[in-house]
Amino acid sequence: MDVRISPDWKAVLAPEFEKPYFAELTDFVRKEYLRARIYPQGKNIFRAFDKCPFDSLKVVIIGQDPYHEEGQANGLCFSVGDGVPFPPSLQNILKEVHDDTGAPIPASGNLDRWAEQGVLMLNAVLTVRAHEAASHAGMGWERFTDAVVRAIAERKQGIVYMLWGAYAQKKGAIVNPATNCILKCAHPSPLSVYRGFFGCRHFSKANEYLTSIGQSPIVW
Repeated sequence: MDVRISPDWKAVLAPEFEKPYFAELTDFVRKEYLRARIYPQGKNIFRAFDKCPFDSLKVVIIGQDPYHEEGQANGLCFSVGDGVPFPPSLQNILKEVHDDTGAPIPASGNLDRWAEQGVLMLNAVLTVRAHEAASHAGMGWERFTDAVVRAIAERKQGIVYMLWGAYAQKKGAIVNPATNCILKCAHPSPLSVYRGFFGCRHFSKANEYLTSIGQSPIVW
């Protein structure tokens, strides 16, 4: 597997890469790419860790599964490549950013610009079969991404965690709320967006917190 990942993340996660379950996971994923259409492209599986180095981490957004339709998944949760129509959750996220901060809704749903400012956009599962949501769930990715969250929680404080929906909230339960900013609300999917995602103001709240601890805010 072509692991494109920043050197500091590679060092932090090195013990995980050596574990037997990760070897089994890697073997499974390699075989899947040979026998089926898998998203994202292999070079982009760890792209979230390449675009947002560990040393510059400020915000963690936790997603669940990569997009599973053609051309959508690009390795960052909720993000799509330039020119790709916005999936519904991303549409709702950018609407909330606009309503919360006044930032215009961008022409592109490529969220590299967030990652490059220190926003880790982490899916719980990093690969998926085309047109089959959650098809790579339960194969070991969740254990790996739990280790990612644990590594951040153990090594850093003053991090903003945006936990949208019950799944993300469970994954982020390990984080100490006394030394970090934990923001919780409903998931931005059309099924739950009106249950508290719209109006959550997480983007301005994140910036207020970052500013309060002497960090520069994110340009959402």
